[in-house]
Amino acid sequence: MPIFTVTYEYADRPADLDATRPEHREFLRGLHAAGTLVASGPWLPAPDATPGALLLLAVDSAENAEGALDEDPFARASLIARRSVRGWSPVIGDLTAHV
Repeated sequence: MPIFTVTYEYADRPADLDATRPEHREFLRGLHAAGTLVASGPWLPAPDATPGALLLLAVDSAENAEGALDEDPFARASLIARRSVRGWSPVIGDLTAHV
């Protein structure tokens, strides 16, 4: 199964992000349990960088990656300012088992 990378850039609403984060993480845990989400996590803070996250999904198309995340509580609450999806082909390391 191909891997698709999804990047989130969060809206500048830290209080809303904090309030919604438990539901967001529970949603992602469900995707992981279903085998759709390989890994996810926030970017580390960096000067002049917009807060956001990287998600790796094992799905067969970019459309299915987007669809899997459409019900993310962050998305439903308009807390994702930008989302990008791109296919990725790991050739070395533990994630090659997903390809």
